[in-house]
Amino acid sequence: MNRPRPKLPALWHSLSARLLVLTVAFVMVSEVLIFVPSIASFRLKYLEERLAAANIAVLALLATPDAMVSDELEMELLGQAGAYVIGLKRPDGKKLMLGMENNLPTIDAQFDLRQHGLFRSVRDAVVALVQSRNRVLRVVGVSPRHNETEVEIVIDEAPLHDAMLDYGAQILAVSIVISLITASLVYLALQWWMVRPIRRMTESMIAFRGDPEDLSRPLRVERRGDEIGVAQAELAEMQAGLRASLQHKTRLAALGTAVTKISHDLRNMLATAQLVSDRLVASADPQVKRAAPTLVAAIDRAVDLCTRTLDFTREGPLRLDYNRFALKGLVHEIGAGGFANGRTELVDAVGDVELEADRDQLYRVLANLVRNAAEAGAAEVTVSAATAGERVIIEVRDNGPGLAPRARQNLFTPFAGSGRAGGSGLGLAIARELAHAHGGDLSLVSSDASGTLFRIDLPARRLVA
Repeated sequence: MNRPRPKLPALWHSLSARLLVLTVAFVMVSEVLIFVPSIASFRLKYLEERLAAANIAVLALLATPDAMVSDELEMELLGQAGAYVIGLKRPDGKKLMLGMENNLPTIDAQFDLRQHGLFRSVRDAVVALVQSRNRVLRVVGVSPRHNETEVEIVIDEAPLHDAMLDYGAQILAVSIVISLITASLVYLALQWWMVRPIRRMTESMIAFRGDPEDLSRPLRVERRGDEIGVAQAELAEMQAGLRASLQHKTRLAALGTAVTKISHDLRNMLATAQLVSDRLVASADPQVKRAAPTLVAAIDRAVDLCTRTLDFTREGPLRLDYNRFALKGLVHEIGAGGFANGRTELVDAVGDVELEADRDQLYRVLANLVRNAAEAGAAEVTVSAATAGERVIIEVRDNGPGLAPRARQNLFTPFAGSGRAGGSGLGLAIARELAHAHGGDLSLVSSDASGTLFRIDLPARRLVA
């Protein structure tokens, strides 16, 4: 049953939408990571500004002879600095102060800006930001006018908290705008460079699956040297190759049907010719007796070719019946029946090797190789086997005259790779197909005047996915 043709996902389920959401999320995460150090830096600068304002306010005491000001002026200076108490300690040891320490509220936290670090600043900023009540802070730092002058203030935290919230809201708004702009730009770039060509490739694959022989909608390959460009080129080449292969196989299928019908009718005709040739063999005419064996052999080869062709075209998908067995018994069965030439000897050198495979199909593979060697004129055929890890290597060696160079070129091609005169070339093609079905391979190792060597490489156990 054919599966329904797939459809491309809707916009909100597409790769584009996911890229947009992920880009916005990642940019927001980056902005959050930037926000925390930013709010810590804002708090530090706020406190430094308060210390600078306090330093200016307390310097008013220097303008008076007794370093004293009226209560009204003192309250105004403290109000301008936003502090309860301002203290200044000069390098010469002289101290100046605005406000009275005995009227101070309870101090909840103390901070020395001369000893702040990144992690401490971040921690203090987070604590200040999440506070739900006003705290009274004692802050100590250096004068912006003189590094050796110490300034100390006592202030409420509520104004700082409100300022941090306002700053955080501004940072959040800017972060959202930046994330949206960045996400949009990244989205458009990814859409143009990745999603759009991938979508075209997906559409091409869907269309190719629906009608592989349709040549009206080829995949457009862009001139780009990245991975997507390589994928486009490879997909286009693969589709072109598959189209050509499908067209070739379609023609071969039609030709195979015709050959099957012709072979069937031809075999019936040859059956009649066999009957006539059998009568010619019994003729008393010497000339007829001399020619009859040649005629009978030619007709037998023609019948065999028709039979092999029909079997090859009628065979369906291979079904393997796995069982475990010893190779020695299989080789003994192949040699028990003897050979048509009556002079080929089969040498068993497989030892005690066992494997898990379809015994009947492996019999076909080995019997084909041994018979081919005997028909080629080999006096001795040796079958050997050995295990190599999880594989079994079977070798069939003969001392025949070797294969012709032209036969070696198309050795495993049906109807084109026969190693002997008059052969159909189907035996080796079927043998390799059976080896592939087991998860192995059949290959020609060597062939020269000293003989021919075939190698069968099979898994020792059944391969289970």
